[in-house]
This record gives sequence, structure tokens and C-alpha cells, in this order.
Amino acid sequence: MPGNLSLEALKEAVERGEIDTVLVAGIDMQGRLMGKRFHAAFFVDGGWKETHCCNYLLAVDMEMTTVPGYKSAGWEQGYGDYVMKPDLATLRRLPWLPGTALVLADLLDHHTHEDVAISPRAILKRQVARARAMGLAPMMATELEFYIFENSYENLRDHGLRDLRPISAYNEDYHIFQTTKEEGLMRAVRNGLYGAGIPVENTKGEADSGQHEVNYRYSDALDTADNHVVVKQCVKDIAHAAGKSVTFMAKYDHRKAGSSAHVHQSLWGLDGTAAFADASDPHGMSALMKHFLAGQLAHARDITAFLAPYVNSYKRFTIGMFAPTKAVWSADNRTAGFRVCGEGTKAVRVECRIPGSDVNPYLACAALLAAGLDGIERKLELEPELKGDMYSARGIREIPKTLREAADLLEGSAMLRAAFGDDVVDHYVHAARWEISETDRVVTDFELQRLLERA
Repeated sequence: MPGNLSLEALKEAVERGEIDTVLVAGIDMQGRLMGKRFHAAFFVDGGWKETHCCNYLLAVDMEMTTVPGYKSAGWEQGYGDYVMKPDLATLRRLPWLPGTALVLADLLDHHTHEDVAISPRAILKRQVARARAMGLAPMMATELEFYIFENSYENLRDHGLRDLRPISAYNEDYHIFQTTKEEGLMRAVRNGLYGAGIPVENTKGEADSGQHEVNYRYSDALDTADNHVVVKQCVKDIAHAAGKSVTFMAKYDHRKAGSSAHVHQSLWGLDGTAAFADASDPHGMSALMKHFLAGQLAHARDITAFLAPYVNSYKRFTIGMFAPTKAVWSADNRTAGFRVCGEGTKAVRVECRIPGSDVNPYLACAALLAAGLDGIERKLELEPELKGDMYSARGIREIPKTLREAADLLEGSAMLRAAFGDDVVDHYVHAARWEISETDRVVTDFELQRLLERA
């Protein structure tokens, strides 16, 4: 569901002194909230119409480095402005921040006031519009996993990110007693999200010490991506306030399970009919669902750079830790990259298990949707289901093993160039290659420990 606060209700809350701050946030390439804190009185008096930001926000890396070589922004163009246009449908209270509301903003061209084509929210909006033009409403859900540490971010920074202390001592997957110990934090997360209008379902312990998952109700694709980024912000804010830290890295330690962001997907008719369901099929899958899944499989390798955007992302794809290594489909099988869930019910859907929790949800959902819609448009035939242990299977479609491989596949993807446009694909290929070059040049602790004495 969208935000839970109208502009009129915000004005009333400001007059009562309940809200004094409004966060106006766009989404950057990394999926982070970037923007400004407005005094609420200014916001309701006209600040809600638009504000501005530097266009370098879609041309920097995680460190906010001004990356050279982007067509959209650079020193030679003078780093001008984008318009930040608040989407008032996303306006909501943030109960975990006193007196604060949040609204998400679209990034618009300063001169034309059109959506900036490379902005993540615009990329997803275009694919949603494409589906709706076909009479289909894309519904999605993301599951977010993360690790909680006893250390604060400041403590980790001051001690060189050493001595990470997970909040628990053992694998706490579904573990009620261990998660009781952490309930002070996770209860605040659930209640904070509920108060922010995000239909949170549950939290649970996950598959390693200190690992948790938060689940929230499926919704339309854009709302799901919006909810995803607010959930991440909520978890970080609440953990920080409690003197703890969290990470959404896909793989923070090679000895630990990775953190995923599985994406559940289905298509519905604009009249509310379940377009994926067919009770006469052995798996309950309609012909349209089979075409959709066939498209995702056909383009799985091409879209992986949008599902696993960092060099670190690929360290999650390891055997026996519930992260997939094969881009194939199977029914209710957690070893496959694409898992069909809800067989024989109206809730039948595709779960893509490739994305990690480091993913930008707008880009991941857009890429998956583009691939599936291509399968529908071309009526691609679904390949046979594979059963058993996909980790040990040979001769089947592999998930790219590195970001370098995924970036090359992204650059050559005719499907994504047709769906997103050349400028968008080239922009994100450049981002991936910059990420690779930065990782290539840095000497790691692993190299020092392995080579310093013995090389």
C-alpha cells in the first residue's frame, strides 16, 4: 500500500505540532534514500511542489566519488540540477524518527520536467506501464535479509571494521528463544514499519548467527520497491538508535550465509483476475505464466548485473548455503535460481532467488519484469522443470560467476536495450565497470595475510 498520510492530514499534523520535519528523498543508483530534510511548515506551504538536487547523485559510486565517463553528468557538463518532484502518494509518517514524515521523489530533467531515464524509479515505472498496456498488473514482494551486530557503526569505524560481533552466537533460523533476546530491536522495526503504513507481516531469525529477515505484504511492483527502500532505512535507523549496526551486504564473511532479497512475482489482470493461475495445469501455471518464466530464464544471465550489482554480490553464490548457482526453474526447490511457489493456487508465482540484499529493488524488479514481458510478447516456450539438487547438476545454465562476466552480458543484451534504451544500459554498464576497476586496484586483507610473508 502507498503512504498513509495525505497532504491535508500532514498540514493538520503540522498545525498541531506533531510533525516538524519532512524528509524528501530520491533513489540513487545504489538504492539509497538521498535528499533533504524540510521544515514541515515550509513543505506544506509550497515546498511539496518540487525541490532540486545535484545531478551527480546518479553518477557517483557508493563512496560518492564523482565517477568520470558518464554521459549524463560530469565536470565537463558542470554538474547541474535535477528536479526532485515529491510523489505525494508515498507520503508517510516515520514513527521511529520523532516528528518526522517521509515522501519519495521522482527525479526529473531540470528543463523538460520529464522523468530522468536513468533514474531507478523511472526505469521501473516504464516497465510497469508497459505491462499495464498489455492489460497486466505486475505484483511483487521482496524478502530482505540482514545481519545485526552488537557493535555500533561508530565503533566499527573507529576500530577498522574489526571484531564484528553478531547479535547471536548460533544459527537462529526460525529460532524463537534466540529471537526473543533480540525482540527489543525487531519489535521496534515491526511496529515502526506498521506505523509508517508498510504492511509488515513478520520477522524471523535466518540461517546464521545474527541474521534476520523481515517480510511485508506483496503489492504492485512500484509500491513494493518503495517499501523495500523504506524498510532498509527503518532497520538501519532503529539499529543505530539502539547502539547496534546492521549490514545488507550480500556476503559480509565467506564463512557465513549470504543475505538475500528474493523477489516474488505474479501478473494479474486489470480486473483483478489471477493471470498466472490455471487449475488444469499440473503445476497450476497458466500459459501466460509459462511464457513469463521462459522469458526470465532466457534473459537470466543478461539481467544478473541488475540482480547482483557489486563484486561482493557474487561471493554469495556458493554451494550449500541456500543461494543459487544455476539459473533454472523448479517447483518449490530452494536450490534453483527460479522457484515456482504456490502451485495449484491463485497465489502461484515465480520466486527469483538470485538477488542479494544489496540489490537496488527498482532495477531488479524492472529487469525481471522486462525479461518476463519479452517472454510473453514472443510466446517463448518454457523449458522442462529440473528436479533435485541443482548445485550438483552439470551442463545447465549458470548464474554469471563475476560482475565482470555479468557486465559484459548486460552490455550485449538486445532485450534490455530495447526495453530500457541504450543510454540506460550504457550508464549501468559503466557503473559496473567502475565498481570492478575500484575493486581490482585495492589491496585486501586477504592478500596481505596470504602473501606478505610467504610470497
